[in-house]
Amino acid sequence: MDWLSLEVPPWPAMSSCGTWASSCFPALGPVGPQIVHRTLAAMLGSLAALAALAVIGDRPGLTHVVEWIDFETLALLFGMMILVAIFSETGFFDYCAVKAYRLSWGRVWAMIIMLCLIAAVLSAFLDNVTTALLFTPVTIRLCEVLNLDPRQVLIAEVIFTNIGGAATANGDPPDVITVSNQELRKMGLDFAGFTAHMFAGICFVLSSSFPLLRLLYWNEKLYNKEPSEIVELKHEIHVWRLTAQRISPASREETAVRGLLLEKVLALERLLARRLHSFHRQISQEDKNWETNIQELQKKHRISDRTLLAKCLTVLGLVICMCFLNSFVPGVHLDLGWIAVLGAIWLLILADIHDFEIILHRVEWATLLFFAALFILMEMLLAILLPLILTQQSLTLPLLSTTTLNNLISLNQSCIAAGSSL
Repeated sequence: MDWLSLEVPPWPAMSSCGTWASSCFPALGPVGPQIVHRTLAAMLGSLAALAALAVIGDRPGLTHVVEWIDFETLALLFGMMILVAIFSETGFFDYCAVKAYRLSWGRVWAMIIMLCLIAAVLSAFLDNVTTALLFTPVTIRLCEVLNLDPRQVLIAEVIFTNIGGAATANGDPPDVITVSNQELRKMGLDFAGFTAHMFAGICFVLSSSFPLLRLLYWNEKLYNKEPSEIVELKHEIHVWRLTAQRISPASREETAVRGLLLEKVLALERLLARRLHSFHRQISQEDKNWETNIQELQKKHRISDRTLLAKCLTVLGLVICMCFLNSFVPGVHLDLGWIAVLGAIWLLILADIHDFEIILHRVEWATLLFFAALFILMEMLLAILLPLILTQQSLTLPLLSTTTLNNLISLNQSCIAAGSSL
């Protein structure tokens, strides 16, 4: 870990840390309370850092600023976004979700485990955010059929898409940034090396996450509100109990009537307990109407274009193979960004896309601009801070700073989104 060694700066140099903090605040400050979008916050932070450099007399030119952007990372993200945009036209994600429900034979937890596992596997080769978004509509439909709270199931899927996205270099933007770093490549960290190092850890995390997920989402937390018959039965018990309490046992007849009403209440409470027990036991039992439900779901959610699906799987498989070959075969002079872009162009030709604007609308331009601004921000901040506290061996700190700031901003927005959904 010598390349992470730091030196404590002299005391006068620490005054420039205020410039660093004031430059970083426009990127993190407005994101926390969601005042502005994270892309705009990163752009504001870049402008603040540029102003700070101008103050200390080291203002870079436009050409120099553009050179700070890691275009290989942006090209890899752009190419994978195009591939996923065309892939989503086949209905493959809906088909996988319905297939998981069918293989589970109506068992709720078996279906949830299959959905999470499929989402994790797909996120290893596709963008995890896009995978989670494409799984959302059919997941909500399955939750409506099974009377489940869709928020809990979607949160579980998002957790596993993040786990699966960390397995390969093209599953998550921080992974893309890591593998695209030239200094780490010189140290031997490429696509295959990254996947080999992460595979064992991801398998361990996946295997340990399922029992934790089962403990986290217990029966009453997973299901929606109680069925209408249980609500009506509780109301009936409440009415009978109030009626019995209003009868004062002044005479033998009133005492007998009160006793009959209390016996009625006890009988209804026993019936309620049985129904609640059967309701909570549904988590481990088969859905009785699952055959009817699966027929209805298969009619609405099926593969719409098998030819396009075959083309997408072929191109995606070749892209993944080329990424691995780039690590093992020295003669393949293609970066990961070029491989993704060439795969996207090839799939556009094979798919015969006439309305190209629809595909471009599905590209997450805000994400691409966010990372471009983040690259500029980190390079500017390092230009301010590097002469003060870093040694000459700390060459990969731009990578660490970019990924760390990206995770901090994403964590802030995720916490706020989760809090607003409760």
